[in-house]
Amino acid sequence: MSLLRRRKPIDESDKPSASDSKPQKGKEEDFGRHEDSEDDHGKSRRKTPSRIGKKHGEKRHKWSCLDSCCWLIGCICVTWWVLLFLYNAMPASFPQYVTEAITGPLPDPPGEKLKKEGLEAKHPVVFVPGIVTGGLELWEGRKCAEGLFRKRLWGGTFGEVYKRPLCWVEHMSLDNETGLDPCGIRVRPVSGLVAADYFAPGYFVWAVLIANLARIGYEEKTMYMAAYDWRLSFQNTEVRDQTLSRIKSNIELMVATNGGKKAVIFPHSMGVLYFLHFMKWVEAPAPMGGGGGSDWCSKHIKAVVNIGGPFLGVPKAIAGLFSAEAKDIAVARAIAPGFLDNDIFHLQTLQHVMRMSRSWDSTMSMIPRGGDTIWGGLNWSPEEGYSCGKKRESKNDTQTADQAGAESAVSQARSANYGRIISFGKDVAEAPSSDIERIDFRGAVKGHSAANTTCRDVWTEYHDMGFAGIKAVAEYKTYTADSIVDMLDLVAPKMMARGTAHFSYGIADDLDDPKYKHYKYWSNPLETT
Repeated sequence: MSLLRRRKPIDESDKPSASDSKPQKGKEEDFGRHEDSEDDHGKSRRKTPSRIGKKHGEKRHKWSCLDSCCWLIGCICVTWWVLLFLYNAMPASFPQYVTEAITGPLPDPPGEKLKKEGLEAKHPVVFVPGIVTGGLELWEGRKCAEGLFRKRLWGGTFGEVYKRPLCWVEHMSLDNETGLDPCGIRVRPVSGLVAADYFAPGYFVWAVLIANLARIGYEEKTMYMAAYDWRLSFQNTEVRDQTLSRIKSNIELMVATNGGKKAVIFPHSMGVLYFLHFMKWVEAPAPMGGGGGSDWCSKHIKAVVNIGGPFLGVPKAIAGLFSAEAKDIAVARAIAPGFLDNDIFHLQTLQHVMRMSRSWDSTMSMIPRGGDTIWGGLNWSPEEGYSCGKKRESKNDTQTADQAGAESAVSQARSANYGRIISFGKDVAEAPSSDIERIDFRGAVKGHSAANTTCRDVWTEYHDMGFAGIKAVAEYKTYTADSIVDMLDLVAPKMMARGTAHFSYGIADDLDDPKYKHYKYWSNPLETT
């Protein structure tokens, strides 16, 4: 009750008159409007920050995965450019200084040691690169290869493989009938020492040897890179590019301009077979040979230093020709299963590689030679009794030696027979020959085409085999050196028709037989002298 107050009565004298009431009302109305306007301004002032906040809220979007990727790429690019700048800005001797600070003084390079011993350049030197190590450049191509004139398609950075892969495959492939250039395409070997000094950035081939020879006085007039198109068969390098004639002329020129000093030849890998073919060609009479006479090599060549020559072939060439799955591909498949297959990404990488590599006749020069006599059969091989395990034998530890011998015996009992170059299944590779049931594939009738009609299908010669032909190959189960050539005749008849016209894989019965004067025998040391 104390909160209630009584209202005082208003005296009539205190009431405003009528004339006074109007202005007062107006004032009240003006005041009310003023208050309303102030309230409106206040509301507007109060609403302004919220509106601004809403506008800013509309502009700011939620952080997405795309933003994270862009940020990451930006950081990588900035870091890369900073490191690149620092690398170019640092003194050339800085890496060597750091290395020597950690490991101590570096030993002198071989060329520097030879120079200190007083050795100087004497005999001219010729390098013969092997398969895939020589650079190839484009001289004429399709419309998809515009802007690539005299740019490397093979070697260097291999940038065109990533930019236009199908165009690259088309230009690196040869004609499946002739083994020469397809119509409208000319890919030629790079000339000079740069042809095979580096295979790719940081991956040297001849660069270190060239640098060390330069330390003792060699230069370009006393060093020659016998570059050739390693995709072609050996005789076709002469047919298309006259490469064998050029090598002959350059060796003669180097000998003549160096006081009659004979040349020293350094062939590497398949280049060993190529130079063996050259030495037979240069002394053979024209038109098949170079017409240099039977004493040309003795007059112009001081020595031949073969480096890793596959004189008798290499078994891994069979896997590459059979399915394009050589050891390197198998390692890549183990690291990233499915990446090279057709069922993931639909790239059909192996099909493209197989179609391209089967047009390179040079690969057939490395098919194993000598048959089962050299490489072994189903029940034996030259490696019989050899264990690939780590050697644990110690001179002072007989117990360890006995243990290693026992392990070697077990390993021999369980190991695969290396005479079986191709086996369908590990159990077949290790099983006794009496337990293997084989169905001869020779004369098998090829079935209907195994090719499909999708736009993604890449043609290979397996499509001509059909399912019946593929089944016949698989049911033979294991292949030795004698049966491999017959198997490839069935699997890739066009490839082998070209290959057997340029190479041979047997052992000579009588070297006096006139047939061995044909160039197909010149690169086989078992069928030539």
